[in-house]
Amino acid sequence: MRLVLASNNAKKLVELQALLAPVGVELVAQAALGVGEADEPFNTFIENGLTKARHAARHTGLATIADDSGLCVDALGGAPGVVSAHYAATLPHEGDREAQRALQDAANNALLLERLQGVTHRRARFVSTLVAVRSADDPEPLIAVGRWFGEILSAPRGAGGFGYDPLMLIPALGATVAELNADVKNAHSHRALAAAQMLRLMREAWQLG
Repeated sequence: MRLVLASNNAKKLVELQALLAPVGVELVAQAALGVGEADEPFNTFIENGLTKARHAARHTGLATIADDSGLCVDALGGAPGVVSAHYAATLPHEGDREAQRALQDAANNALLLERLQGVTHRRARFVSTLVAVRSADDPEPLIAVGRWFGEILSAPRGAGGFGYDPLMLIPALGATVAELNADVKNAHSHRALAAAQMLRLMREAWQLG
C-alpha cells in the first residue's frame, strides 16, 4: 500500500518507512507529489497531526500518515511542544533544505539551553503522535501516541539523529539520542512506540499486513 507522509523531513521518512515496513506500506513524501506543508495552528500534537494528514490526503487523493512530534520539558511547562521545530526564530529559507534544517536545529538547541540555564530539574520527553487517514474526510482517523522519557543535558553529545537528539539523555540507555545507532533508536524511541501502536491499528482497522 502506498502511503503519503505529510512531511518533507527526509530523515523522518527513512525512520518511519523502517518502522512501518511490517505491514507492507511504501511511504512517499508529500513534496514528491507536489504538496506543500499545511498550516499547524493548534496547541496539541493530535490536532496538528490530523490537520496535516487531511491536508495531504485532500491534495493527493491517497491515504496519508502524519507525524506531529516534539520535545516537552517539564520545567518549561511543556515547551517547546508543538513549536519544537521552530522554537527559535524561524530562519530564512535559503539553499539546501536539509542544511537549512540543521541550522534551525542548532538555533533551537541554543535557545533551549538558554531557557534552562540554572534549572536543575530537567526531566523531558519526546512525544510522537501519528495520525493516519484513508481519505481527507475519513471519519475514523487512526491515532497513536508514543512518549520517550529522559533529561536535557547542559551541552550536546553525539553526532547522529536530528532536532534535539544531542541534548536528550536517555538514562536507561546511558546515552543521548544522538549517540544511539539507528537500530537501537528504532527499538526504543517515541516514534517507535507510536509506530508499534499504529501497526496494530492498521492491522485491525485497515486489515494491512
